[in-house]
Amino acid sequence: MKNYNRRTFIKTTTMSAAALTAASTLASCSDNNIEPISKGKYMGGFSAPKLDSVRIAFIGLGARGSGHLRSLASLEGVEIVAISDLYEDSCKKSSKVASEIGKGERHNNIAQYWGEENKWKLMLEEIKPDAVFISTNWNNHAPMAIKSMESGAHAFVEVPIAVSLKEMWEIVNTSEKTRKHCMMMENVNYGRDELMYLNMCRKGVIGELIHAEAAYIHELRFQMSQEERGTGSWRTTHYATGNGNLYPTHGLGPVAQYMNLGRTDDSFKSIVSYSSPGRGRELYAKKNYSLDHKWNKLNYLNGDINTSIIKTDIGRTVMVQWDETSPRPYTRHNLIQGTKGTLAGFPTRVALEGGFEGASKDHHSWIQGDKLEMLYEKYDHPLYKRLNQETKNSGHGGMDGIMRYRIIECLKNGLALDQNVYEGCFWSAVTPLSGESILEGGMPQQFPDFTRGNWTKTKPLQIIT
Repeated sequence: MKNYNRRTFIKTTTMSAAALTAASTLASCSDNNIEPISKGKYMGGFSAPKLDSVRIAFIGLGARGSGHLRSLASLEGVEIVAISDLYEDSCKKSSKVASEIGKGERHNNIAQYWGEENKWKLMLEEIKPDAVFISTNWNNHAPMAIKSMESGAHAFVEVPIAVSLKEMWEIVNTSEKTRKHCMMMENVNYGRDELMYLNMCRKGVIGELIHAEAAYIHELRFQMSQEERGTGSWRTTHYATGNGNLYPTHGLGPVAQYMNLGRTDDSFKSIVSYSSPGRGRELYAKKNYSLDHKWNKLNYLNGDINTSIIKTDIGRTVMVQWDETSPRPYTRHNLIQGTKGTLAGFPTRVALEGGFEGASKDHHSWIQGDKLEMLYEKYDHPLYKRLNQETKNSGHGGMDGIMRYRIIECLKNGLALDQNVYEGCFWSAVTPLSGESILEGGMPQQFPDFTRGNWTKTKPLQIIT
């Protein structure tokens, strides 16, 4: 977008002066634009001092937390020093797994904390780890990340980074004040197709980027069987009592990085949102559980499918959808549209103006199926090519392993992380903002600028080799 800026956009559209004045008035009236005073330094592009050995602690040892532990325990230069979970059996099992991976040479004296809700605080106080991996109920992400940074550790948080704008500001301020990383671990950014599309966008293959489509459409009603323990035991209540797009980041993270949103070229400006009626979960509960079951006592207020449209600072658009209820195939959309072509997912397919030799004649037909191998050969991201063989069996087609490897690589070498604290907040902010838009009949909601204007000097994510 070197030759495409806000002034150019305004000149080449039919947006009137009156519309611009209205947009300015709307922004000035929004409580979301009230910025707390920063007591630290901007963290965009921040590189922490090198760590020869990364001492890691874990909070939450369910499916995600235990997966992080197994993978990280196998990496050189990592020491698992402490684990915390509500359940004793989870702690003992994970401790045993880490010790076995360490083959008696590493991870031998892992401190274990279980039982009380706040045992993790004692762990941080006593152990003082270098990094903390947080895989817990969404409501716990922000307080655990904040406390971890205040205790002197870098925080790595499962998605979303927080559930409210207030918590997101607190995370930003704490990161800036403590000079500690807080990265939301958006693993999808490390998928093969997502990395290849990032590479193609950086190379200008599809020209200037003007529109994207992102989603998390994943039918997960079966999780309601996890009534007392597990993801469904707490997510089901979120689905019933929440509002808007409750899980936006898996689809949004990659396309936001294609577009450099929050970095140099452009940033998040406003969002409008609508949801369908909420029927699927209520019907599923009635069909599968007794009338007096707790799932039949919930009032399922949130819509089954949410559609939101983000407008960026220079006028580009991003559609974001969410649906974890309806009976339909999985998709994240993963579509990025430019002036010279379109890259899309589910299924993976590419359309290029002028075609691609040996694969297509023009943009009227998709390059897909076996013909994609020619594109992978030419545009596969160098990071994927370097790390896939080491990480391909580490979850979600290798994206989990590449993400974890990169985190440790950056910490050991004093490199800036691939995802900064502001991106985690921008992507997660879709949830509370979409809810507010719905409550106001689809009125636009302004994104807080978590960077306080500093995104203009934050370099785009480079193509890492």
